[in-house]
Amino acid sequence: MTAPPAGPPDEGYDPRADRNWRRVEEDAPGVSRHEPVGLRRRLALNRMGTFDWDLDQGCMDLDPGAMDVFDLLPGEFDGAPMSLIVRVPPEEGLRLDEALSQALQDGHASYGAYFRIRCRDGSRRWTHCQGRILHDPDGVPYRVIGIVREATGELADSALLRSLQQESQRQTVMVQQTTAALARALSMADVTRVLTGARSTRRFGAEGLILGLVENDRFRIIAATGLRGGPPPELNTARLDDTLPLSDAARSQQPVFLSTRGELIARYPRLRPYTDAIPPGSSAFLPLIAQDTVIGGLGLFNAEPAVQSSEARNLALALAGVVAQSVQRATLFDQEREFATGLQATMLPRRLPPLAGGAVTVRYHPASVGRDIGGDWYDVIALPRGLTGLVVGDVQGHDTHAAAVMGQLRIALRAYASEGHTPETVLVRASRFLAELDTERFATCTYVQADLESGALHVARAGHLGPLISTAARHIDWPEVRGGLPLGLATAFGHDHFPETQLFLEPGSTLLLCTDGLVEQPGEDISAGIDALSAAVRTGPSDLEALADRLSDHLWAEPGSEDDMALLLLHRLPAPGAAATPRLRLHVHQADPSGASEVRSAVRRTLDQWRAGGIMHDVEVVASELIANALTHTESGALVSVELLPGAPRRIRLEVEDRSSQWPRRRSPGETATSGRGLMLVEALADRWGAEPRGAGKALWCEFVVP
Repeated sequence: MTAPPAGPPDEGYDPRADRNWRRVEEDAPGVSRHEPVGLRRRLALNRMGTFDWDLDQGCMDLDPGAMDVFDLLPGEFDGAPMSLIVRVPPEEGLRLDEALSQALQDGHASYGAYFRIRCRDGSRRWTHCQGRILHDPDGVPYRVIGIVREATGELADSALLRSLQQESQRQTVMVQQTTAALARALSMADVTRVLTGARSTRRFGAEGLILGLVENDRFRIIAATGLRGGPPPELNTARLDDTLPLSDAARSQQPVFLSTRGELIARYPRLRPYTDAIPPGSSAFLPLIAQDTVIGGLGLFNAEPAVQSSEARNLALALAGVVAQSVQRATLFDQEREFATGLQATMLPRRLPPLAGGAVTVRYHPASVGRDIGGDWYDVIALPRGLTGLVVGDVQGHDTHAAAVMGQLRIALRAYASEGHTPETVLVRASRFLAELDTERFATCTYVQADLESGALHVARAGHLGPLISTAARHIDWPEVRGGLPLGLATAFGHDHFPETQLFLEPGSTLLLCTDGLVEQPGEDISAGIDALSAAVRTGPSDLEALADRLSDHLWAEPGSEDDMALLLLHRLPAPGAAATPRLRLHVHQADPSGASEVRSAVRRTLDQWRAGGIMHDVEVVASELIANALTHTESGALVSVELLPGAPRRIRLEVEDRSSQWPRRRSPGETATSGRGLMLVEALADRWGAEPRGAGKALWCEFVVP
């Protein structure tokens, strides 16, 4: 509504003129239009009052306006400043005391402060105090006269309220960050890492933190940060009583908030010998309660003394609730994981059989993160005729069901192998066994039948990573081993065929079998892990146990793999007094059409490692010719050996052995002949060549001088 002007414009300033204003029902009807209003009445109408504080006598006088500002009735104030505590919370009283103390310290004649009071109905409102400090002729303050006024409306859009809003937002962010960080913590180790890691105490608005758990009526500290020298060892475990703040909070299930270190020591005298280790400021000790059960306590320390506001206390209690839930979840996780890993450990072999002419070692680690365990396993089996079976496999999945399937499959595969079956037969039967189980899981596996006396290795693979061979000269090779589908799937799809590959482990060489947890990292190509494993074996220690530890520590544990890992190392001991020379030995089956190409590929890789240079092509061509002759003109397969001979000049010796006693014959083919030129090629490309008897057969050999 627009009010009419109060008078002519030239009669003076009228704030109502030319302005929109609203009719309001007056809440001070006792004031007439022209009645004179005294000073106190004028102050009261503006929600303002005065006070007179005699510092020498320690008494304060409040006029009715001030009593109204403080929402006090006449009988509720006895003149003692401390009686205002019924309306002024401790943290707000500290704000007033700091303003007056600073003015006295600086020698100022006045001071002012905004603070909040707690009204009779429980609500809070902002108040402003402005005081004039009077001094005697000697400059000693003896009296404070001032005013108090309601300031809620004034501060509605002020910077102070904005700062309070920012503080509220900061507290909200603190809770969110702490909740997010602890949400990713699964084990107690993860929880303590979050609470004690870099910038961890900032999430709690503190400089120091201590965490303890209740265990069988005793209190045990498990993590601390920000305390000089850490918690005293003699206090790490204590009875659940009221002599220490954290155990007191846990016992009583009530938080303890203290303003200074002195207050802390006074309440808990047992801490007096450790005063220097305790920050001098405020502290809070909060019970950790989850599902109505006290599971521990959380202590927060600050460098500056302070009376915690209700907002700060509520924030601390909220953070303690988040920590309690995380600690309870982590405790259950650790218990479940301990049970699961213990179950899995009972399914793996407890001891390895002794090996004549060799040494074997194994390593197994459950996943470094996550609740569930995997189905990785290993086994070393004593076989008939002095042979040894080596198994590494992985059942699909990461849970107790995978571990249970692993246990059954390991026992079945061990039984089939112990009967003396060939590697292919062992995997075929294991695949059918898995397919008949009431499970949808499949498994990958590599099985090796090793003869350490001769060094022969018969390898069969079911969807698993192939073996690595490290020679005595630290040459690394991943031989091509043909394989079939994973166990279970191979039978389901009707392709339960697992072709064998024959390899040879020379004296001083080491065979490595592992699961993909050793070479596979999230977000990385598996080839990078394979290259890293090759480099680690090449540069690793010669001792078998030390090598296994290094592979476990640097390739698996250090990056924090999310997968299980099984590792098996087999070392063939060198013959006494014999000098180990770099050598490659492979077997080609007569009925295997692709065997020759696989041998050529392995020879090419080996010659490249030996830096054979320009003769690589000649050796490969001669090897192809000799293998083809053995497969074509005999009724057996071929045993191919490539050796780097010592001495100068360096020579590479190639041998192809078969079981035929028929001696090779050099032919003189005509121009149109399609065969008969094999030995001519050998003679043209090799520096030396010949044939010699070998038991029931013979061996064709040739030597090449390395440039």
